[in-house]
Amino acid sequence: MIHWLAPWLFSEDVCRLLGYISFRAAGAAVTVFLFAVLLGPRVIAWLGQLGVGERIDGTGSATLEALHAHKKGTPTMGGIFIIGGIVLASALWMRFDEPNRFSLPGIFLIAGFAGVGFWDDWVKLHNPKKRGIGKREKQGALTILALIVALWLLGPAGLESAANGPHLYVPFFKETSFDLSIWFGVPFLLLAVLVLTGAANAVNLTDGMDGLATGCIATAAIAYAVITYAVGRVDWSHYLLVQHVAGAGEMTVMMGALLGGALGFLWFNAAPAMVFMGDVGSLGLGGALGYTAVVSRTELVLLVVGGVFVAEALSVMIQVASFKLRGKRVFRCAPLHHHFQFGGMPDTRVVVRTWVVSALLALCSLALFKVR
Repeated sequence: MIHWLAPWLFSEDVCRLLGYISFRAAGAAVTVFLFAVLLGPRVIAWLGQLGVGERIDGTGSATLEALHAHKKGTPTMGGIFIIGGIVLASALWMRFDEPNRFSLPGIFLIAGFAGVGFWDDWVKLHNPKKRGIGKREKQGALTILALIVALWLLGPAGLESAANGPHLYVPFFKETSFDLSIWFGVPFLLLAVLVLTGAANAVNLTDGMDGLATGCIATAAIAYAVITYAVGRVDWSHYLLVQHVAGAGEMTVMMGALLGGALGFLWFNAAPAMVFMGDVGSLGLGGALGYTAVVSRTELVLLVVGGVFVAEALSVMIQVASFKLRGKRVFRCAPLHHHFQFGGMPDTRVVVRTWVVSALLALCSLALFKVR
């Protein structure tokens, strides 16, 4: 929006500056951070007045409930002011002209996924007999939204139209790709829905300790800011031997907003947390990462960038499968961070070590671009 209004408001030099993606990404990051830090205390106080506090019951584990007893009543659904800031900053700093056709679907997806999270949080906090909406309802709503966005990308947005439709690119192999446009694009739609909903659910599962998911989101946002900037530039993509996607550079601005939101929320969510993001925050943030991977055609790289989220989600799948098939648990408790927590490791140590791993994975993901 600012780029569109600039010719009427600013000098030619300022307009030229606003044309740089890096400048607008920094502007988006600072905007969301200030939005979160300034508005956060008021939202937290408001949530406290409404009695929107964290529940620790109904987990099925007396040990887990005892470990989290100190969190009971802490305001939750703080993701409202993160997602609000990200949507606002994205609308303010991103471009929406024809070459930048991926901006609007991204904002729609983040807001939509956050809306599903709000619905889940609201039911969880206002119905003592439920732990949120049903799994089928939740996954169904996320799937519908993801499918709408995938169809949008395949149709009006024309994702990879110059390459005769979207392909799945394999890291390390510059000439290996799989055509996803066959059968009217059904393979792309399935992959997009899997990535978008999978990323959202994985971040949701990781959000179980003070600052854990927030810090990992920050490192992933930095990595994808670099990746999308490279993919969106013809010269960089040719030099790195990766597929160029015209318009993907605007995702750098969205990742700047994501980084600013994560840092702004960490201001209040660092141990001991003053507020939790709830599903309204985790689903929206996870959806943003998944969307960026789909647009930049780096779905497989996301497995490395979001390696922590992948490990958390896999731990739950392995635990459930093992218990159903063998009647035994592989981990002390799932998701994975609870396994370490049950082993006696302090929460802060688990969180900081996970941040370190997330940062290393982010660096490794950037290395994938040059290894061919």
